[in-house]
Amino acid sequence: MFRALAHHNYRLWAGADLVSVTGSWMQVLGLNWVVLAQTGSATAVGLSVMTSALPAVVLAPWAGALADRIDPRRVIVAGHVGHAALAVVLALVVATDAPVAVLYPLTVLSGLISVFEGPALGRFGAMVVPREHLGNAVSLGSLINSTGRVLGMSLAGVLAATVGSPALFLVNAASFSAVLLAIALMRPVELHPLAVSAPDRAGIRAGLGYLSRRRTLLTLLALGFVLSGLGRNYQVTMAAMAEGPLGAGSSGYGVLSAVFAVGTVLGGLIAARMRELTLPLLFGAAVISCCLQALSGFSTSLIGFAVMILPIAVGAVLIDTITSTRLQLDSDEDMRGRVMAAQNMVAAAAGAVGAPLLGWLCEQLSPGMALLTAGSVTLAATLLALSATRRRSRAAVVADHPPLVSTAA
Repeated sequence: MFRALAHHNYRLWAGADLVSVTGSWMQVLGLNWVVLAQTGSATAVGLSVMTSALPAVVLAPWAGALADRIDPRRVIVAGHVGHAALAVVLALVVATDAPVAVLYPLTVLSGLISVFEGPALGRFGAMVVPREHLGNAVSLGSLINSTGRVLGMSLAGVLAATVGSPALFLVNAASFSAVLLAIALMRPVELHPLAVSAPDRAGIRAGLGYLSRRRTLLTLLALGFVLSGLGRNYQVTMAAMAEGPLGAGSSGYGVLSAVFAVGTVLGGLIAARMRELTLPLLFGAAVISCCLQALSGFSTSLIGFAVMILPIAVGAVLIDTITSTRLQLDSDEDMRGRVMAAQNMVAAAAGAVGAPLLGWLCEQLSPGMALLTAGSVTLAATLLALSATRRRSRAAVVADHPPLVSTAA
């Protein structure tokens, strides 16, 4: 389960990632709750998510091309310094009770930094372990993210209640130093450099051409858009359910967030134990998660909804981990930055579209009907992707083993 931790550089990377992710989730919870408390609107929370995602929709191809050409450590260091500065500014804005409109430009700036940092983080994460341990490293990364989410949500609740919401942003600002220290302490001779793009394979056009010829990668990206847009934005639907039909308020939202985080930890453990992360496992997890999402809309109690949320979170981590692993292992090294940038762009577009759409559905239909509708759409998309993948597999078998044609008269 923990074989990637045998490598010194990965141990440093994993430890720093845990600290940074914990701080990031503290800020996510703080920002979402500040927006919801000031506006009382799930749509406003969705808009906050959308503004942070917009830069990735526009600039991800350039970020991927950059990551495939230069040392990713330079991008990571610059990005973490920028994130820390923005977190300090957010703390000041929240402390002075500035209107919500002031937060939106700051979330756009944060998204702008993240769009260039994302592919660089992915490429560097693949450099700290050998190829045969990359799948395990991705799985452990999901586990680390989930553990950081649990810690972040728990600490956020305590700090917000005792010293106030601005402290959440200040802790996040300090957490970025862990990654900078880890990079400084790594052993360069134990890194596993990835191939960089040759001039004839560099740039956005070459990356788009490469993706257009890889149908399986395109299917994963398309399915990821639907599942992320309508099946992952639980920060919107959980808040709406807690405030609406469940009548649980902010404490209920905190409980649901903690349950979801525990589910993501379990999902990370399951993924890390698996020797292979395959497409059939991805589709199976997606079908179950979509069905549970649709059924969760009928919940009338906090406990009942939490029972549904737990396996949904497990499935979400499995889906994301398998998708990330397959996109990396099934793509060429010198194209990996652009493939991961495409994944980030799809995730950002899904957030930009899905978060406000789910918020609008919650207000126009009801939170329960929004979950039922979203679960039905994501299930249909999963079945279509499964059918397309099976057709390509059968076609590949026929191409490799064409049927014998009789020449008898």
